[in-house]
Amino acid sequence: MDLVLIAPQATPPVCRVMDYGKYKFDQQKREKEANKKQKTVELKEIRLSLNIDTHDFETKVSQAKKFLSAGNKLKVSIRFRGREMAHTDRGIDVMNRFQEALGDAATVDKPAKLEGRSMQMSMSPRTGKKTEN
Repeated sequence: MDLVLIAPQATPPVCRVMDYGKYKFDQQKREKEANKKQKTVELKEIRLSLNIDTHDFETKVSQAKKFLSAGNKLKVSIRFRGREMAHTDRGIDVMNRFQEALGDAATVDKPAKLEGRSMQMSMSPRTGKKTEN
């Protein structure tokens, strides 16, 4: 048994006789249980290209739906190389097409925006979708 100081600032200071090792063990056990119940949200990234073919596009859409149904956030990016920088409007079209394909499964947090040589858009899973599963 140990003498543990509970409230040192109180007048008079409050002490308690307890098994300190068992107390620490129980405390760690409670923290582990609390951590098990927490859901961590990951940020998954999908990279598209400016000249993406239809089948490749559909594959990326199905991967995105899988990520979103697992409850993860999604970052969609297009990297412009060389002369592709002159056609950023086509990049916006690809992003809008991707957004429409995922329309029922995701909401857009940040719309498509050009930053340097890459265009990025951020999406998160639709909250109403999770309750239906």
